[in-house]
Amino acid sequence: MRHPRALIIGGGPAGAATAIRLAGAGVETRVLERSTGPHDTVCGGFLGWDALAALDRLGVSAARLGAHPIRRLRLAHGRRVREVALPFAAAGLSRRVLDEALLARASAAGAGVTRGVKVRSVDPDTRSAELADGTRIIGEALFLATGKHPLRGAPARGEATRDGALGLRIGYVPDATTRAALDGVIELHPFDQGYVGLLLTEDGRVNLCLSSAPARLRAAGSAMALIGELGGECPLLGERVAGLAGQWSTIAGVPYGWRAADGIHGVFRLGDQAAVISSLAGDGVAIALRSGERAAAAMIAGGAPESARYQPSFAREAKRPIATAGALRYAAERPALRPLLFGAMGLGLGLGPWLSAAAARLTRIG
Repeated sequence: MRHPRALIIGGGPAGAATAIRLAGAGVETRVLERSTGPHDTVCGGFLGWDALAALDRLGVSAARLGAHPIRRLRLAHGRRVREVALPFAAAGLSRRVLDEALLARASAAGAGVTRGVKVRSVDPDTRSAELADGTRIIGEALFLATGKHPLRGAPARGEATRDGALGLRIGYVPDATTRAALDGVIELHPFDQGYVGLLLTEDGRVNLCLSSAPARLRAAGSAMALIGELGGECPLLGERVAGLAGQWSTIAGVPYGWRAADGIHGVFRLGDQAAVISSLAGDGVAIALRSGERAAAAMIAGGAPESARYQPSFAREAKRPIATAGALRYAAERPALRPLLFGAMGLGLGLGPWLSAAAARLTRIG
């Protein structure tokens, strides 16, 4: 296998976006992706307008992929429900569809994409990756795009607050009532130390994401047991998940709010390896795509040394949306503050929708 100028570890949105830009500019690019084909991930499903705009710039149309339009936000807790219009169009699209489309676009642009490859470790000093079979590949620049998954040898991420959140996801076929209720809506159910998010994706299935403090999940005993408890606390959620069954995808220790501020020569950190936004109010796919575009532009402009400037620059750009999303998550997950969110959304004279739209804009990047 030839040693490329750009070696990208991970073929999710961040890695694929980087590959599309680099290959399109004539930079020899190699993407190493561990999956062998379409697959779901714990994170993703919601595409905000910043993510949709980035996809358009990369030549990928979410609408043509069948993304389910989202026009409104619904916030529910107990018997209280607030609903507001989003300031711009959003969409629901499964990661199995999105990731495949982005990798196909990267291949079409000229990037080499190798699937089913397990990277054992990386060495930032030599900008190399060691594969499970012992093969070592060296790049002029190394791009780390492994999402929330750790990789031996990669620069460590900061410690998460509150022990690090647990992220879980399950997809299921809804009944007709739930499908109609979620049409055009992203629905959030905050609870003490976590939240549940629901939306429809391109195949008509419900994408359910659950974020929880480890202690809350341990106390319940399992994800299904916690969902049962929450359904009792919030009748609306109970209606949505009636008959829920299936296999959960899980990831632990999510360090919401963390950003990589220090640049390393020749190493570009992308997506969740660069910045981790709270998914209750933020859009991790948008962060991933933006980081890929920014890193590729830096590499094209000045080569591998530009990583030292790219990293702190991207950390500054991501600061506002990550801080805003983190503050909203903090308020939503605490009983003393949660009424303030409901009160703000319910203000009259148009102030409620205006405040909600302002908060939505402040959590966007780019």
